[in-house]
Amino acid sequence: MTTTATDPKRRALGKGLDSLLPRVQAAAAVPIPAALEPEGGKPREIPVEQIDRNPFQTRMHVDEAQLAELAASITANGVVQPILVRPQANGRFQLIAGERRWRASQLAGKETIPAILRQVSDEQAMEITIVENLQRADLNPMEQARAFERLAREFSMTQEQMAQRTGKDRVSVANFMRLLRLPESVQELVESGQLSFGHAKALLGLNHHPGIEKTAQRVANLSLSVRQTETLVQGMLYPEKFKKEPKPEPPVDPNVKEVAEQLQRALGLKVRIEDHKGRGKVIIEYARLEDFDALLETLAGKSA
Repeated sequence: MTTTATDPKRRALGKGLDSLLPRVQAAAAVPIPAALEPEGGKPREIPVEQIDRNPFQTRMHVDEAQLAELAASITANGVVQPILVRPQANGRFQLIAGERRWRASQLAGKETIPAILRQVSDEQAMEITIVENLQRADLNPMEQARAFERLAREFSMTQEQMAQRTGKDRVSVANFMRLLRLPESVQELVESGQLSFGHAKALLGLNHHPGIEKTAQRVANLSLSVRQTETLVQGMLYPEKFKKEPKPEPPVDPNVKEVAEQLQRALGLKVRIEDHKGRGKVIIEYARLEDFDALLETLAGKSA
């Protein structure tokens, strides 16, 4: 039987988590007990207390309010999508994917949770964890940076291999990993959301500059844009060329910001609204033709 070559990025993100499982032979995997052997991948009810947290989890911060909402949904409707676990030698199970559903089930007081059992290696478990998080809800930039660094350190993956496994291009992987060169205090500002990935990339220009930490805090305090931050950094590196200090951008109306966030969630694309006293424009950004086609289908479907 012949197979058709496909783009590695689309393979990683287009076929779901199951497409990742055959990549590495799980030589050390623990056999699944016969009583729990899944039939055709069907989920089984497993006690939540017999499941251990995924040691490869890259997401360090979970929104407690969103977790409570998910717990309320599970109380009313149950767990719609099974979690993914692997058996352990001590008779317990280790979580691979679905930590929010598992934690929310505990919060909802559920005794069991539907789970699909898989025999996977450590490398596969870590791979699946990273890709699931990237597919479902973006990790913050520092979490992504540490995840890629861990793949490189623990599994000796090259940036090209990491890009293929996670569906990102190699340059993006390299840029994320560069963030780990920033001082710890600057990394904390990025992780907390006070600075964006773009801000962090701009500040990397000051990586060996003694004023980088004060500059990062100043950017956060003044809510400078990425472009203003780039100008500020260039002014510090080449003071003779840049004399003027950037001014903070005007504050964004909370209602406009909320609408932009609602549109982003609905479309799955970055949305920016420029409003001036009730008049303005909505800007929708896309990175691939597939995103553009999906946007057209969504808009056409809603207008039909």
